Amino acid sequence: MNGSRQRLILFTRYPLPGKVKTRLIPTLGAEGAAALQRRLLLRTFRAALGACAAAGAELEIRFDGGDAKAFKSWLGNGFVSRPQGDGDLGQRMARAFEDSFQEGSQGTVIIGSDCPELTSDRLTAAFERLALATVVFGQAYDGGYYLIGLTRFIPELFEGIPWGTETVLADSKRALAPRNMTPALLEPLPDLDVPEDFQDWQRLIESEEGGPQRVSVIIPALNEAEHIAATLESARCDNPHEVFVVDGGSTDDTTQRARTAGARVVESSPGRAWQMNAGAARATGNLLLFLHADTVLPDNWARVVQETLGQPGIVAGAFGFRIDADFAGKWFVEWTTNLRSRWWQLPYGDQGLFLRRSVFEELGGFADVAIMEDYEFVRRLRRRGRIVTLSQKAITSGRRWKRLGFLRATWINKRMVAGYHLGQPAAKLAEIYAQTSHDRKR
Repeated sequence: MNGSRQRLILFTRYPLPGKVKTRLIPTLGAEGAAALQRRLLLRTFRAALGACAAAGAELEIRFDGGDAKAFKSWLGNGFVSRPQGDGDLGQRMARAFEDSFQEGSQGTVIIGSDCPELTSDRLTAAFERLALATVVFGQAYDGGYYLIGLTRFIPELFEGIPWGTETVLADSKRALAPRNMTPALLEPLPDLDVPEDFQDWQRLIESEEGGPQRVSVIIPALNEAEHIAATLESARCDNPHEVFVVDGGSTDDTTQRARTAGARVVESSPGRAWQMNAGAARATGNLLLFLHADTVLPDNWARVVQETLGQPGIVAGAFGFRIDADFAGKWFVEWTTNLRSRWWQLPYGDQGLFLRRSVFEELGGFADVAIMEDYEFVRRLRRRGRIVTLSQKAITSGRRWKRLGFLRATWINKRMVAGYHLGQPAAKLAEIYAQTSHDRKR
C-alpha cells in the first residue's frame, strides 16, 4: 500500500458499447448505455477521490473489460488498477478483500459505480463507521447493497449469496448471525440498473445542470515554468470554480509555480490527451475549459463562456486566435486560423476550448492519440451541435513561429492535418512533428 491503512475499492466495468448497462440498451441503445456507464463511473470516481483524501485511504479500481492502460489514459494516475478476474460477484469481491488485507489494510470498503447519489461525504462516513464496527453495509432500495466495508475478511459474506436478487442484503445479514455480528448500516440509496431508474437519473442531472454554472479550467503542462504563472493569472482573475494544472512530468519548477498561483496540481503520464482527460475526470464544475499552458485568456472570460453555452444549439466554443509575438507572416497565421475556426468550426487547442462536462463525458473525452487530439475531438464534437468562435481573443505564445519561422511552422501544421486525413497513425505523425519542429512539450 502507499502508506495508507485503509483502502477504497471501486468495482466497475469499462464502458464498452454492448457490454455495459445491458438492461438499459433497449431504452438507450448500446452507445447510450455506454455513455451512461461512463458518466456514472466518473461521478463515482470523483466521490471516491474526495473520500480517500478525507479518510486518508488508498483508491483502487477493480475493472472488468478494458485494461490498466485504458483506465490510465482516461482517468490519469493516483490509483491502483487491477482486473476483477474470474468468478461470480462474490468470488471477485472476496478476492479483492483478501488481497487488500494481505497488503496491510485495516479497513477496506468496496463500492460499485451504479449509485449516482453516492457522495464523498457518504463514503467518508463508511470509514468512520468502520472505526466502530467490523462490517458496514450501504443499503440499496432494491434489496441489495451499494457498499460493503470490512475490518477483516469474513468468507461467509461471499458464499451462497444469490447475487442480483432483492434478498442480497438480508441474506448477507443472516450470514453474520453465527458470528453474533450486527452490521452498521448507511442510509438507503437507489441504484441505476433498469429503465425505471433512468427517470430518477434524468431528474438529478437536470437539477444539477440547472444550478449555478461553474467553470473548471484544465491546463496540461510539461516544462512550462516560463509561461504558467501568466496563464494562471489570466484564468484565476475571473474567479473560476477550480483550476487544474495537469503535469506530465516536468523537470523544471512548473508544478511549484502552479501551486503558488493557487492551482490544483495533478500528476499524469505525459501526453496532452491523457493529461486533459485526467483533469476532466477530477473536475467538479459543470462547464470545462481546456487551456494550453502558454495561452492567456481575455478579461471576463468566465462570464462569456457561461453566456455562450447557455444559448440554444451551441455545444462548444473557443476564443479568437492571437499571437503575442511579431514575425513575418503573423497576420496570415491569425487570419487563416480565425477563418478556419469560424467557418469550418474547427478551433485548435491553443484557442481555449470550452463545453459542458456532460457532453465531454458522453463523447468519451479525448482519444488516446499522440497528436491531433484536439482536432479529432472537435470533429466528433461538431456532430452534436454548433461550435462558435468568439470575438474575444486568447493570446498564445509565438515562440514556435519565432523559433521555426513562419513558412516552416505553417508547413508542419499542414503536414499534420494532411497526414491525419490520409489515415497516417498518430504515433507516426507525432514522430514527424517532433523531428521537424524539435517540440518536446507535448
